[in-house]
Amino acid sequence: MQISFAKRIPLAFCLFLSIYSYAQDSLYVRQTVSKLTAETFWGRGYTRNGMANAADFLSAEYKKIGLLPMGEQFKQIFSFPVNTFPGKMLVELNGKKLIPGKDFIVDNESPSVTVSTKLQQLDSVTYSGGSKIKVVIKDKLTWSVASAVGNETIVQINKKSIEETPKTISATIENKFIPNFSASNVCGIIKGTKYPDSVLMITAHYDHLGGMGAYTYFPGANDNAAGVATLLSLAKYYVANPPPYSVGFICFAAEEAGLLGSRYFTEKPTVSLSNIKFLINLDLVGTGESGMTVVNATIYPKAFSILNEINAEQKLISKINSRGKAANSDHYFFTEKGVPAFFFYTQGGISAYHDVFDKAETLPLTEYRDLFKLIVSFNKKMMQ
Repeated sequence: MQISFAKRIPLAFCLFLSIYSYAQDSLYVRQTVSKLTAETFWGRGYTRNGMANAADFLSAEYKKIGLLPMGEQFKQIFSFPVNTFPGKMLVELNGKKLIPGKDFIVDNESPSVTVSTKLQQLDSVTYSGGSKIKVVIKDKLTWSVASAVGNETIVQINKKSIEETPKTISATIENKFIPNFSASNVCGIIKGTKYPDSVLMITAHYDHLGGMGAYTYFPGANDNAAGVATLLSLAKYYVANPPPYSVGFICFAAEEAGLLGSRYFTEKPTVSLSNIKFLINLDLVGTGESGMTVVNATIYPKAFSILNEINAEQKLISKINSRGKAANSDHYFFTEKGVPAFFFYTQGGISAYHDVFDKAETLPLTEYRDLFKLIVSFNKKMMQ
């Protein structure tokens, strides 16, 4: 009987070809990053239903890819307090109108204020406008999320936007405090063909900073549309190549508000935490010119050694840096609960971070393909 060429190809080589094929799917990743950073999702945050719209998109994408819900449904709903800025965001310094996001941001705990006043210099970078408003000069504008409202509005101004010493300020800023903001983790799974109760987990937070005012939003391409897009591409691969172990996929909400989504999941998991064999968290993975870093590498030296062996053998990432335990992304509360976990982030390239310049069109995705191959090969080793 004549054996076809396809049947004579070793299974391992077929698997390699499959990994390579899916790793080349950078078009899907770029399209997903562009989608998630679009105005429709308004920074995947707290105004204009940005986070809710993103959760709906991800749930639909999970279903389209072929994932099953990790629990009764894809969404795991929880709530938390948050300070938002849905309305007016007007600032004039020395009579010059400033652009939100580019020239200034407001401190995330700021209350609403309408004021026009002279400024008194307190130190080399701080100016007081009385009890209601303060100005702080910054080399870089970096925003974040707050779960409380302070007593004073603080306006942070880009040093490059100042032509003379700040003397007067006029501002109208509107905040809205939401005591029970509703958000959703989006959780899906593909069941293992041999060991469905053992799970390898891949996670990434999909939320970002949302909008500041009615016309400015923070796209969050590297942080963390890139991580989500990589997660989805891995989900496509595993659905097409069913593994012996189950593989779970969680897109967390409220990472930027203090890792609240991942903390909630570890407190009310939809799969037993003891069944998670290993977890890989992806955050800030859109670059890679200078390599990548693995948080928890010193906590799990054997797994880190396996990762490095794979990387050296396949000649993937230029350099993999080791880092210890850190509460800097969604892996943290899993580690605290005894779940072995790595947090991957890439380095080099763009410097945009928590600002309006973290855009899809400037995101290089330098090491997407190599990172994809590294994760698939590492997971294969962990399944043995």
